[in-house]
Amino acid sequence: MEIHKYSSNKNEFKQFRKILRNNSTSAEATLWDLLKNKQLDGKKFRRQHSLENFIVDFYCSSDKLIIELDGDPHGDYSKILKDEARDKYFKANGYKVIRFENRFVFQDPELVIETIRKNIYLINKTTSP
Repeated sequence: MEIHKYSSNKNEFKQFRKILRNNSTSAEATLWDLLKNKQLDGKKFRRQHSLENFIVDFYCSSDKLIIELDGDPHGDYSKILKDEARDKYFKANGYKVIRFENRFVFQDPELVIETIRKNIYLINKTTSP
C-alpha cells in the first residue's frame, strides 16, 4: 500500500495525536526542544504526526524523514518485530526512518542532531539530479 499525501494526519487520529503530544516522554520533549521552530537547518518537523494508520514520533515532510524514539533496547520481542515491519512499510513507500534509544537524546544530543542532519543530507543527495 502506497502512502499518499491525503492520508497524512487523518482527522480520526487528531484526538489521539493530541493526547500523545500532551503526554510526551521526557526524551520526546527534549528532542522536540531541539527540532521545533525550524531550529535544525530550517527544516520543519512535526511531532506525533500520522501517516496512514501509524503515528510517528517526529516527521519532516520536505525530506520524508521519520524519527522514532525507543525505550528499553532489550524491549519486548513482539514490539521489535512490529517496529521492523513498520519501518519496512515506510521504506517501501519512500520514507527514511531513523531510530534512537531514548538514552542517547540525554547522553549525546549533539550526536542525535548530527545523525539527523547527515540523514537529511543523504536523502537530498540521492534525490537531487
